[in-house]
Formats: sequence, C-alpha cells, structure tokens
Amino acid sequence: MTSTNLRGAIPLQLPPLENGDRLTRAEFERRYAAMPNLKKAELIEGVVYMPAALRFRSHGQPHGDLMTWLGVYKAFTPGLGLGVEPTVRLDLHNVLQPDAVLLIEPIAGGQVQLSEDDYIEGAPELVAEVAASSSAIDLGNKQWAYQRDGVQEYLVWQVFEQRLDWFSLQDGVFVALEPDAQGMIRSRVFPGLWLAVSDLLAGHMQQVLAVLQQGLGSTEHQVFVQKLADCSLSQP
Repeated sequence: MTSTNLRGAIPLQLPPLENGDRLTRAEFERRYAAMPNLKKAELIEGVVYMPAALRFRSHGQPHGDLMTWLGVYKAFTPGLGLGVEPTVRLDLHNVLQPDAVLLIEPIAGGQVQLSEDDYIEGAPELVAEVAASSSAIDLGNKQWAYQRDGVQEYLVWQVFEQRLDWFSLQDGVFVALEPDAQGMIRSRVFPGLWLAVSDLLAGHMQQVLAVLQQGLGSTEHQVFVQKLADCSLSQP
C-alpha cells in the first residue's frame, strides 16, 4: 500500500508496524492491512505489541484444550459465538486479538456488534488468554483495558506457573473467582460453563469435558438456553 507525496511524483511506502509504536487505532489498522504476511499484532492502550512465534507445549496445546472446552459449551448453547484470535475493536486505543472469545450474539441480546467489515466492536462477554511469555501484558495493561471496557469474565491461563485465573466483573472491577470444594469454577455469565481447573492444567481433558457435561445438563443451563431463544425471537 502506497501514498503519493505533495508533489505527486514519488510513492511513499507506509512504515511497517514495530513493537512499541504509539499509534491511533486508524493508523494501526492502516499499517496492519498493508502487511498481509503479518499473522498477529495488537494495539494495547495505544502501543503496538507483536508477539513472538508460539511454541506448541507452552501455547498451542493449551490453546487447543481451552478451545475444546469452550467449543463443546458453544455447541450446546444456541445463540452464542466463539472465536479464535478474532480482531476485537475494544475502543479507540485497543485493537486486540484474544486467544478466545465467547460472546452472546447481538440478536440474542449480547453486548458486542459486528462491523460492516466483520470485526467485533465492543467488549465480548468472555475473553480468554493463554499466557506463556505474555503474562505481564495479559495481567497488566490488557487486563485493565478489558476491565474498563466491560468484559464480563476474563480467563488467563499462565502456562509456566501452572495457574489459571478467572476474573468476574463486579461493580466495574475484576474479582477473582475461586474453585469450589470440588475444584470447579462456574461462570456467572454463561450458566453451565463449569471448569475443573486442576484437570485442565494437567491436560486431563476427559475429566474436563465430563464436568462440563454436568453443567450442560443443569437446570440453570436449560433456563439460559431458553432465555437466549426468547430474546432472539423478540428481535424485529
């Protein structure tokens, strides 16, 4: 992508994105679009962040397990959307690509909108990040932006620390949810989304999905599914 200088003679190449650049959202998106081979870049509080290549055991495999858990829940809950690293225009200073988002579709009463160019605008109900080398960012400026803009639940899986933090937005502040006596955390936004935390960290996906199936069979999940259906039907 090029532009022409004031004399109309010499094409000017757009500068490439660089880690640490301070840009407006419009300029960030303009430069990103001019770099088709770039796989991932984020604007976090007005600063460009370009992560390093992702390793399998420290990111790819945990990410796959997380998506499996969320994907099964989404499959049994009509009215939801699930995305892998979608572009989220959170606000004028943050254009993010979370590892996973689970959202209520706009027609079912969700809080995001899809732009004409098919990007998420606003705060998804749930955002999840797999943090290997990025913990300081995921639990720093990125967490602050998600909190400020109204993400309802935020999961951060710190792979090296073997720790998962699940935050719930309460009175505008993220509060950590603690596992119950059975070692489970239950979503406050998505009824029936139950997680056996220690099993996920250990890679015991059969048990993770067994616990999730219990949540999917709960009365609270059935009520939620009906609520989403009723909201969709009420839309013009």
